[in-house]
Amino acid sequence: MDSLTLFGLFAVTAMLVCYALEERSRWFVLGFAGACALGSVYGFLQGAWPFGLVEAIWAVVALRRWGVRP
Repeated sequence: MDSLTLFGLFAVTAMLVCYALEERSRWFVLGFAGACALGSVYGFLQGAWPFGLVEAIWAVVALRRWGVRP
């Protein structure tokens, strides 16, 4: 397993954990946004630009949700 694959595994695992814990704290929403950004970077680095683009959009959506959540 190379370092790029490990990076992608970390990003997707962080997304899953933060998504599962979003109801506990708004900070998990921010963590989800950051993990989506990492997933986007991973997608672009591996050459799967559609995945990278969609993950970037999810990061923006999650940041907006974090900003409006009390």
